[in-house]
Amino acid sequence: MPIVRIELQKGKDDTYRRIAGEIVYEAMVSATGVPKDDHFQIISEHSAENFIFDENYLGIRRTSDLIMIQIFFNEGRTIEQKRALYKTIADGLSARLKLRPEDVFINLIEAKPENWSFGLGIAQYAP
Repeated sequence: MPIVRIELQKGKDDTYRRIAGEIVYEAMVSATGVPKDDHFQIISEHSAENFIFDENYLGIRRTSDLIMIQIFFNEGRTIEQKRALYKTIADGLSARLKLRPEDVFINLIEAKPENWSFGLGIAQYAP
């Protein structure tokens, strides 16, 4: 049920973007129990003037390689699962794409199960 948005500055090739998406998906499956094949992502590139971020917020030095990841999924994961997800994503992006962990920004948005329709105008997860 998650929807993932991955935002980055223009300039990365198709392979880079595909691998970034794979890393996030694999991390959700392993760290938070997202079902296999529950894979919905939007990967968007932005010009530098439309990709605005603070380069030093909370003392974390960010570069133009910053990736912003927003994950919408059902509520109910523990803080430990969320921490494992953040670390798994940052470690995976660092290992496979040589992205600095400082350049990985993640935001989770949790929704109630009845707030999803996967098609047919039906709330498939509604109680």
